[in-house]
Amino acid sequence: MEFEKKTFQFLKNLEANNNRDWFTENKKLYDASLSNAKDLFSKIHENLEKHDDIGKQKVYRIYRDVRFSKDKTPYNSRFAVSFSRNGKELRGGYFLQIKPGDTVLGGGFWQPEKEDLFRIRKEFELDDSEIREILSEEKFVKYFNGNLEGDELKTAPKGFDKEHKAIDLIKKKGFIAIRKFTDEEVLSNDFIKEIDNSFKALRPYFNLMSDILTTNLNGESML
Repeated sequence: MEFEKKTFQFLKNLEANNNRDWFTENKKLYDASLSNAKDLFSKIHENLEKHDDIGKQKVYRIYRDVRFSKDKTPYNSRFAVSFSRNGKELRGGYFLQIKPGDTVLGGGFWQPEKEDLFRIRKEFELDDSEIREILSEEKFVKYFNGNLEGDELKTAPKGFDKEHKAIDLIKKKGFIAIRKFTDEEVLSNDFIKEIDNSFKALRPYFNLMSDILTTNLNGESML
């Protein structure tokens, strides 16, 4: 199973011709491209289930909601999917976007709920050694450059010391690991394998965050 060159070319053509007339004329190409993308996503899902407990798979619509956007182009020139994990005790989610020039894989916590965000910050304030160890692991560095990305505050959140040694983590409003792929990598025979290897590398991070978000600061279960 691979992401076909003609599917990739369809996305390039859509980027250059993002209008309803062109899309209508090329609807059959879209249907074939979507089928290829869904087959790829299903294989990724199958691989994930070999080493994680996966719940829902969500394939994102190609049709854009332009009601509140200045950008009125009607289509997303990408195929994207997300995978959630099963159960309250398993936190974190996986994401993949395939787009010419902007293919990215990610996992983590994009916009945590207020209570979860506070709990994460308090954990890092108390002890940031475990998360630092995970971020410095060989595979996490290899696939994600040892970094967590996401929006962050300009200064310390209310109630936190701006001079705290973990302030770089505490200021964050999201905690996402991101890996980017070149177009050549997307079309290579190793693309699915590289996706799965990347998702596997997230597990220690997910394990820690699941533990944090299901216990209080005394380590007592909140489930």
